[in-house]
Amino acid sequence: MNTTTTAVESRMPTDPSTLESTLAAAPRSLLIGKRGWYNGRDMVDWIFAALVLLGAGFAFTRYQGSMDVYEKGILICATPALIALGWFWRPLRLLCVVVGAASLLAIQLYLRQTDSFGADLAAADKVFFLKYMLSSQSAILWMSVLVYMSTLFYWLGFFKREGAHSAAEAIGTRLAWGAVGMALIGTMVRWFESHQIGPDIGHIPVSNLYEVFVLFTWLTTLMYLYYEQRFRTRALGAYVMLVVSAAVSFLLWYTVAREAHEIQPLVPALQSWWMKIHVPANFIGYGSFSLAAMVALATLLKTAPPRSLVIGLIGVPVGLVVILLGFRFGATLTPETTAGLDGWAGKMAGLAVFLALSVALRAPLTARLPALETLDDLMYKSIALGFAFFTVATILGAFWAAEAWGGYWSWDPKETWALIVWLNYAAWLHMRLMKGLRGVVSSWWALIGLLVTTFAFLGVNMFLSGLHSYGTL
Repeated sequence: MNTTTTAVESRMPTDPSTLESTLAAAPRSLLIGKRGWYNGRDMVDWIFAALVLLGAGFAFTRYQGSMDVYEKGILICATPALIALGWFWRPLRLLCVVVGAASLLAIQLYLRQTDSFGADLAAADKVFFLKYMLSSQSAILWMSVLVYMSTLFYWLGFFKREGAHSAAEAIGTRLAWGAVGMALIGTMVRWFESHQIGPDIGHIPVSNLYEVFVLFTWLTTLMYLYYEQRFRTRALGAYVMLVVSAAVSFLLWYTVAREAHEIQPLVPALQSWWMKIHVPANFIGYGSFSLAAMVALATLLKTAPPRSLVIGLIGVPVGLVVILLGFRFGATLTPETTAGLDGWAGKMAGLAVFLALSVALRAPLTARLPALETLDDLMYKSIALGFAFFTVATILGAFWAAEAWGGYWSWDPKETWALIVWLNYAAWLHMRLMKGLRGVVSSWWALIGLLVTTFAFLGVNMFLSGLHSYGTL
């Protein structure tokens, strides 16, 4: 043993009550027997790992006939990744077990009712638990209800008496976990249902707007729940769950207007294994950017001058209403276009009213927000994570385009706006890291970035056409 280690040991206290604090203050290089990746695992960790391995083995033996070589490779890689995530963030362990058990229960309830091909999907309207809880559509409707309830309880936390708000927000957190669980159950069961319709129809449910909005809902909520635990604050739940609730509202409207919950065969351009990795990577980016924007909104309400809030948060949507109404009454339009303009004018007016109330109530809405340094750090981490995954998704999309259309890049509107989104956040990160961008300016930039991202995701589908027109509204 060298003299440095001996010197440290000679100064170690003999009182056990101070031993832990002394070890925490010592340099890491001098600590012996510190917890490692494997040697510090408890029994619950290993039981979780065993359950994941058993589940992966069951999925492989039972459904390998429906998997191609790429899907088998994804399953093999996802298994240790899921174990590592469960070890890293322990709440994921219970989530995985509950989702797996509920999904298997739903599959078994389907298989009790069989038809000429496989499970009888009409059982979703006959079997009690499928009809009211575990069929994909029922689970996704439960997800929607739980998202709304979670948002409500998070907001109630701002207006409860001192000491009571934490209880309301704790309920909001539990409801958010429930929403994630039901979304994942709905996703897994929908994946199974798609394979029961007929040969070569089954696919991972990330192929249309209905399915990706479910993906966005649970991914964004799950990322927020991680940051909530990481930064030990629930005060941002009301802000972040707003954008999730907006996504759920669109999902419900889209379901009613287009009957989007019906499972459809994939169009030829989507019949590729690239879709299975490109789309989830993309939506980790979208979810992270949305989370950062809502943190930026909270930061602005806390720090921005009242005049800039009135101009930026209230004046902009009011201006959009005026522009939309100008088109509405100043041009000869088809009835469909008129109805669309009326709808968007109503949405922008509602947004303006909500933001006006937020500005008016900024004192209670920001009283318990964490320190500005914490908000800034959370915004930075969210954008950095989203940028990394969005970059990967863009590269994967280029490979997919080369396979489907013969070229890596064609300046299709969707590709062009994806590049604009990438450049926007690349510039934000550059200014943050190189120029020390902080505070109100970075928050306005992150909030505007959400508008750019939303147009790239939805606006292109609504107003432009191109190679990605299979995703039109």
